[in-house]
Amino acid sequence: MLPTHSHSHLGRHAFENFHGHEREGVAVVGRRSMLKAGLAGMAGLSLPGLLAAKETAGGAGGAVPRQKSVILIWMTGGPSQIDTWDVKPNAPIEVRGPFDVISTAIPGVQFCEFLPKQAAMMDRMTVIRSVDCRFSNHEPNMVMQTANLAAEPRINKEAEKFPALASIIAKQRAGQSRELPPYVVLNMKSRSHVAWGGYLGHSYDPFLGNDVSKLFQLPSGLSTERLESRRLLTTDLDRLRRDLDLNGSMDSTDRFTRQAIDLVTGPHARRAFDISQEPDSVKARYGDHEWAKQALLARRLVEAGVSFVTIDLSHHGASGTWDTHGDNIPPYGGIWNGLRPLLPVFDHLLTTLVSDLGERGLLDDVLVLAMGEFGRTPQIGTQGSTDGRNHWPIVMSMTVAGGGLRHGQVIGSTERDGGQIQERPVTPGDLAATIFRHMDVPRDVTYLDNRGRPRFVIEAGQPMAELCG
Repeated sequence: MLPTHSHSHLGRHAFENFHGHEREGVAVVGRRSMLKAGLAGMAGLSLPGLLAAKETAGGAGGAVPRQKSVILIWMTGGPSQIDTWDVKPNAPIEVRGPFDVISTAIPGVQFCEFLPKQAAMMDRMTVIRSVDCRFSNHEPNMVMQTANLAAEPRINKEAEKFPALASIIAKQRAGQSRELPPYVVLNMKSRSHVAWGGYLGHSYDPFLGNDVSKLFQLPSGLSTERLESRRLLTTDLDRLRRDLDLNGSMDSTDRFTRQAIDLVTGPHARRAFDISQEPDSVKARYGDHEWAKQALLARRLVEAGVSFVTIDLSHHGASGTWDTHGDNIPPYGGIWNGLRPLLPVFDHLLTTLVSDLGERGLLDDVLVLAMGEFGRTPQIGTQGSTDGRNHWPIVMSMTVAGGGLRHGQVIGSTERDGGQIQERPVTPGDLAATIFRHMDVPRDVTYLDNRGRPRFVIEAGQPMAELCG
């Protein structure tokens, strides 16, 4: 059957409404809750299935694939292209915004003044100024993370079933590491910020790394021996079902559950997630900001064998910290009070991560992407604000580094006000094809929907020749 196609001024800080001292979501308050969080949230219902899928993938034999990976720095909410990488210094003030511009390492290319480290590193990066993000929305943030233009849950009831590109890669490269999950999300503030396994099943949902270092530190009195005793109790309770299972799948289930517990308590995973093992000089280099710590953790994970790490670069669980609608539309803030405080932190973590990967000889094997779900309006002052920009899915900018690709360039351009693509549109399919090429995943890979019909992941798109050569 053929695959089917679907179609300026200092003021109140923008973060003051985040209520950082208040509990949100699941709160771990005791030993029993800690055990549930550790084994259910991190290595529970989906992880044994993931390990089973790895067993199937690895059983075919053949060479272990080259250890390649992707780090997606997901700027949740949609960063303004005009106030970051696609500055318009000659446009009217209501377009160009309140920031000055600076030159970069590439003659004639300018960035926002609050990205000086990226400007200095421009010869090792690529900026894409013409990403066509029409159809993309957020809450959930699906289109750009799945490459499927129909993955918009607000208008398509099947949208959440489209698998994340990271989940597709996890399935294709399931045998790469048997000690770590292939798809990890760090700092997730809301389920709506990332794409999930969808039609592939929960086995290919992301492994959530929120507060993972705390989960690896077992509460006082709870030892790995006690975890093992609880596993043995589960085995005893399931004995009758296992005896009745004629095809032996229960034995396999027990084995994969045991592996899931081993992952939580095993030395390889513990080392990978434990940034305290980094030298003080490295930790100081990244800094104390929580986003920077996530970048360091992402580097440790890909170094250990994780295929795809997404960092939810946000502070709150609404639509995302980069959703700078205006100071009068909390908690987002506007361009000056909302966006400006984010840029130096982002500038530091991205350039530190790229430099660190390069110094460790990992940069050719690790593709680093920084992007959001869309850009923002060419004019400041939308929605009755004086300083914000609304959603703008017509075009956005993003950066690419590493992956052994050709860098030191700008791809595409926008018109004078930064609102329309002028040349070289880059689609979600093009981005996906480029990622798949890096990860050695076939561009024509398919998955089965709930009717058993194969569907293409990439319905239209080519690897970007400017990057891939």
